[in-house]
Amino acid sequence: MKVPKVTNYLEEVIANTPQDWLKLTTHRLDIYNEELAKTEFLKQFENLYKNNNSDKTSLSELPTAYDYIRLGHPLSTVLEWGIAKINDLKAENVISFSSQTIPVMAVLRKNLFEKKDTQILYSKELPGCFDFEAMKLVYGYNFDLKKVDKTEDLPEFYGSTIFISQNDDLTDLALNSNIDFHISLQEESGSVMIVNGDKNEGYISEIQHVRRRETIAMTPADCYATLKQLTGKSSTRNNSDLTTNKTKVVESVQAITATSSKVLLGSCGLSVQYGIMMGLIEEALENYKGKKIKIIVPPNCYGGTNDQARRVAACLENVDILDLPVDGNNDMVQSTDKVLEQVAKEDAVPYIIAEIPTNPRVEVPDLEKLRDALSKVRKTESGDTAIDPVFILDQTFCPNVQFCGEDGILSTIRTISYVSGSKFPSGGRCTAGYCVANQKAENLLDNIEKHLRLCDNEATALQVEILAEQLPSMNQRIKDAYKNTREFVTFIENKLPEAKINFVSEELAEQGFTPSVFSLDLPTRGNTPEERETYKRELNHKLIKMMITQIPNESKYCVSYGQLKGCYWTIPATSTQGTTKEDDKDYIARVSVSPDLDLELHKKVFSEFVAQL
Repeated sequence: MKVPKVTNYLEEVIANTPQDWLKLTTHRLDIYNEELAKTEFLKQFENLYKNNNSDKTSLSELPTAYDYIRLGHPLSTVLEWGIAKINDLKAENVISFSSQTIPVMAVLRKNLFEKKDTQILYSKELPGCFDFEAMKLVYGYNFDLKKVDKTEDLPEFYGSTIFISQNDDLTDLALNSNIDFHISLQEESGSVMIVNGDKNEGYISEIQHVRRRETIAMTPADCYATLKQLTGKSSTRNNSDLTTNKTKVVESVQAITATSSKVLLGSCGLSVQYGIMMGLIEEALENYKGKKIKIIVPPNCYGGTNDQARRVAACLENVDILDLPVDGNNDMVQSTDKVLEQVAKEDAVPYIIAEIPTNPRVEVPDLEKLRDALSKVRKTESGDTAIDPVFILDQTFCPNVQFCGEDGILSTIRTISYVSGSKFPSGGRCTAGYCVANQKAENLLDNIEKHLRLCDNEATALQVEILAEQLPSMNQRIKDAYKNTREFVTFIENKLPEAKINFVSEELAEQGFTPSVFSLDLPTRGNTPEERETYKRELNHKLIKMMITQIPNESKYCVSYGQLKGCYWTIPATSTQGTTKEDDKDYIARVSVSPDLDLELHKKVFSEFVAQL
């Protein structure tokens, strides 16, 4: 029989799970083909299953399922495969979420664009995170909500039917052909969505993109526990003291940021950003009725930030995107001044998202001039005082800089600061993120917290425990990593002076900007711009290949930053800027250095690379 064979095999996989599957938040890009995400992993995993091979080495050698666990990871893929196999479904039709509400909103989002009706059915009282009124008023979604006693005799509905069930036996899902999307809430882990029937398979990629941008997949630890349940084994959940750990995290973040505001914790940096965006949109709807909302965002910033902002605007008629050029030949201060003048004339509500330092060019604007540009009193076309901006600051590269403190450089502007916890706060051990506000913006945090909860995007107990462990050492790790980075940058400057390196100056470092990432624009050759660009791109790959093959225990082709040890290499244009417009992409090497690595060996391999030029 198939079911015992599947569960027996899953038991072996659980016993032999590679530690990386449980511990890593980002995965190697050199064994990752984005076009074949999940399918390539599953094809080879299926072959292991057919051959009854659950050897740990064989599992470790499988290609990367997804580049980042927000979208998915080996254990979420195995869980989805197991549920599908046991219930005679296609693996791609099963999608796990850390959130309970986002899968519902993923369907509603697509149907908003399709102008398709949706009915949401449920049989038991739903958790408090299901705020259906806000889903309509703030997110702009349309649906009918019905409580039903049973789903066997549903009338035909011309649109999509979502059924929300609770604590299903995932080995025996009672699917109904009249239900298009079966969402099983898993009390401690999130949810599992079944895309039911061939007619709904066109939703899959867009549902996965919502998971990538607005939430995360079910976490590795929760997938591991759910897999155990799937095989009939008891599972030990994280039993740490959430209240105590959260208190420790709040105290650490407040000390690091020199703030006294609430500290909001989300399941990842983009979960926090989504809460900020939707919370501020609700704030504008409450306080600036009828006015347009302008989200101002750098076109070449981290792809997740850029993409999410545009996705939010696409759903709401009263929200527009304005570009904020910040890198290279563009000056953030001048761009900010120009775009805020434009918003003021339109009497609109300005929300600015920016990274300091910028990614991947690692540039810091003149902060006094930026403060002046943000705080300048502007007039509308009719001569009224324009609405002052909210500055949404992504300071993931330098979370130790106290922008939001009482004496911080931005203390006079409404400022919300957020950080991706998968970087320095956790050292790469979890994806959780956090945000704080300065005194002028503290009143905005209640709405942001509301939307973090509505999206069921708050950090998990294990994520909070990891942050509680790691945050106290963060500032020291930042110092140590910067020291290594500065030494590596200086070495490269001497060894290959014709290369262009983007890194902070010594003067900026003295002001506290001590990132441990730099970008490397390698020298090139050729008779035409096309030849020169092609040569440079090939050179990027050659350098990265040398590093990861000659220093496999430390150098990785990966997008992470702030890791506890090693050195990570990536090309932003093909990784973090995946959804950025082509003209705004950066085909350069981005290097991330940790506080713990064999720097002399990295210098040696780089010298060998230079010798081959």
